Amino acid sequence: MARAEYPEAVSALVGELKRLPGVGPRSAERIAIWLLQHPRAEPLALAEALQAAKETVISCEVCGFFATRESCGICDDPKRDPSVLCVVEQATDVLPLERSGAFKGRYHCLGGKLSPLDRVSPEDLRIPALVARLDATPGVEVILALGADVEGEATSNYLADLLRGKDCRITRIAQGLPAGGGLDHADELTLMRALEGRRAF
Repeated sequence: MARAEYPEAVSALVGELKRLPGVGPRSAERIAIWLLQHPRAEPLALAEALQAAKETVISCEVCGFFATRESCGICDDPKRDPSVLCVVEQATDVLPLERSGAFKGRYHCLGGKLSPLDRVSPEDLRIPALVARLDATPGVEVILALGADVEGEATSNYLADLLRGKDCRITRIAQGLPAGGGLDHADELTLMRALEGRRAF
């Protein structure tokens, strides 16, 4: 007797869900079944939202944050202080800083951090774009708001050495973040104190 399995379409859906970060085989199976059977599930609306996001959301050419082809909410905001530039690893690191309410300047998302083991070198990050921004706007304070893990420290040290000859002031957020952790795991108060307690680097 053949063993009962999901139809091929369900198995394909589970397979795609398993590819998402943090979603294991059992979670993927539960999500797929919920999408197919729960009365409040809207799988078509989810598919349309995914497709619309894929078609319209891009990385801003200037700061690297999420934007549309028409505009970037950060770069287009005239109330932001152009004399302060906060450098973060990923675009998602901007949101915890924004939620803290402690930072009113502009951002630069590197798109990662230096990691020789993962073969991520300076050429793989948005470092040339950062240098170009600083050349275009002298006198800017550059806040290095990178993670406190080994790769974050290495990236901060690399950037500090690279930018030392530029017309900019280099600071680093205070060490209020847990060792080995990134911005996405820090609470708003920790981030606020880290920004307020930044020091020369």
